[in-house]
Amino acid sequence: MNQAVLRRLMIGLATIGLGVASYLTYVHYSGITVVCTAGESCIKVQTSEWSKLAGVPVALIGLLGYVSILASLLAPDREESRLATLGLTFIGFGFSGYLTYRELFSIHAICEWCASSAVILTVLFVSALVRYLAGPVNASAPAGASGPAGAIAPAGASGPANASGPAGASASPNRQRRQRARLP
Repeated sequence: MNQAVLRRLMIGLATIGLGVASYLTYVHYSGITVVCTAGESCIKVQTSEWSKLAGVPVALIGLLGYVSILASLLAPDREESRLATLGLTFIGFGFSGYLTYRELFSIHAICEWCASSAVILTVLFVSALVRYLAGPVNASAPAGASGPAGAIAPAGASGPANASGPAGASASPNRQRRQRARLP
């Protein structure tokens, strides 16, 4: 899948997740009954002892998580922003997994809103992992091809892109692995 398409898909998913978390946060603070097709399951989950962490509603934690994920996706596409997205989605995936465990084995009820957020975070985490491992959009350019300023020059090349030493000396470990993979 194209990197740009994957990023747009992730932005869409994070926006949907933000909507789910916003709704659940609103329900928590307004005191209204959550809309649920599964009978009383959502209410049981939303009012359980596991619906708060240190007094903070998990819906609000989810909302802040989705805002952070969305911000990392809207940041310029660099290795650092992809790593931030990967880290945030991993934390969200893990926390969501824990909450799903509590739903199944402690509360004995499934909230469809929470389950939808768990699915969204799972897809976001897998997508973030694929996106991070794939590297930058221009990673498929052949070694030595001219590119933007700051690109890694082939071994032995001179010029501003190689001013810090041998090819890849100042590159990130992920970029160095990709460079080595291209060598014959």
